[in-house]
Amino acid sequence: MIKAVIIDDELKGATLLQHKLRAFSDRLSVERIFSDPFAALQDLPSISPDIVFLDVEMPLMDGFKFLENLGNIHFEVIFVTAYNVYAIEALRADALDYLLKPVDTDELTAAIEKLSKRIEWKKQHQKQGIHMGSTCASRLALSTAEGIYFVRKDEIVKIEAMSNYSVFYFSAGNKIIVSRTLKEFEGLLDGGCFLRINRSTIVNLSCVIRYKKGEGGTLQLVDGSELEVSPSKKSLLMELLSRT
Repeated sequence: MIKAVIIDDELKGATLLQHKLRAFSDRLSVERIFSDPFAALQDLPSISPDIVFLDVEMPLMDGFKFLENLGNIHFEVIFVTAYNVYAIEALRADALDYLLKPVDTDELTAAIEKLSKRIEWKKQHQKQGIHMGSTCASRLALSTAEGIYFVRKDEIVKIEAMSNYSVFYFSAGNKIIVSRTLKEFEGLLDGGCFLRINRSTIVNLSCVIRYKKGEGGTLQLVDGSELEVSPSKKSLLMELLSRT
């Protein structure tokens, strides 16, 4: 059963969405509705949802700031909003979908189908990872249009989001483009060696050669690239860098 959470400061809209989601009660259950994003920040980890239906414009903390404050995200996000001006930001936040209020039934159905396929893919990928782990824990399978590449994790310098694709950059100077979002790889990479430093980039911390101070700071990598660090990631970055 897919565990869902709705976060919307307007109770009427949240209740209406919950009602429409009952059409998928055979595979989806709404665990909680939050009208206060601060309360959601506190309670969400204990719920461990598979999907969060998230409003954008909320008092004191919008949906994007909510995700930034939450830190590591292990669930999918579908933005549900009355405004169509945030689609690009939603794309950058690796949202699974973007629905406009009032939510169209056909669009919601398509989003749930996409969600079901995404969750199934994750399960299969995790099984493959467990199967390979006993003999090849340091490798990662990357499926592309040309075939499957088996790459060494320690040769990955960084991974950047490009719409619904992820671009892997390697120490040899080559790159591989994979038709999966950054979020899907975040949970497959060792949290002690890799860190998502902002919405669009995961870096191999062993490839960091310099940290420049700032609000969040900037990382310089062995390939010469310089990447900005989200302020919310700074403390964790400093802690992990001190271990490497």
